[in-house]
Amino acid sequence: MAKITQAMILAAGKGTRLRPLTLKTPKPLVEVGGQPLIVWHIKALKAAGVTDITINVSWLAKTLMDRLGDGSDFGVKLHWSIEEGEPLETAGGIFTALHNNKLADAPFILVNSDIWTTYDFSQLTDYDMGTDQIAHLIMIDNPQHNNGGDFAINNGLASEQAIAGGDKYTFSGISVMSPKVVDGLVVGQSAPLAPLLKKAMIKFQVTASVMTDNWIDVGTPERLDQVNDFIENKGVNAHLGAP
Repeated sequence: MAKITQAMILAAGKGTRLRPLTLKTPKPLVEVGGQPLIVWHIKALKAAGVTDITINVSWLAKTLMDRLGDGSDFGVKLHWSIEEGEPLETAGGIFTALHNNKLADAPFILVNSDIWTTYDFSQLTDYDMGTDQIAHLIMIDNPQHNNGGDFAINNGLASEQAIAGGDKYTFSGISVMSPKVVDGLVVGQSAPLAPLLKKAMIKFQVTASVMTDNWIDVGTPERLDQVNDFIENKGVNAHLGAP
């Protein structure tokens, strides 16, 4: 079993819900607990042994690239996948990074840049992707802003609907992906990931597990305040990405 040493951080969005803060600052560079949100992920991935990190960029791309550089400041190698014009959404961004060899043709850890979590990515570096498997999703108990959840888990398999009144959970924005997840897309195609995952779920190709670590979707000014308050009050000495 090959160890997973590459990851992709999704960072191409415009961060419209955080405006006006994100009119001149790309959302991944918004400060959280004394450092840019995306730096928490980069440091935590490095601590888990993930040293090749692809970041897709579009909105204010140069600002983000200039700030983070080649990754040497963090002991990793950053690969920049630039999406000209409008962002290509999650699946389109993954396909573009693979097509342009910014991401190797092998399983990778996928992380949304706009979450903050104490999750230890080393739990995924030894993940053994099955031959026909498309993805393994990390889920959380439903936060207040997503009470209905996203997917259910039935015998370790992710599904769109719960069986016999079972619970649904919220996708955390953390997963292990096979490059096969974007098979069939074409260069320049804008495509969300969720429909592809749902099709794969019907074929029993997506697994899932639930994490209990601290997690916040930093998507609004209110939740930005929430994560900063949490860091200030609880401390983050044990966080692998702490300053």
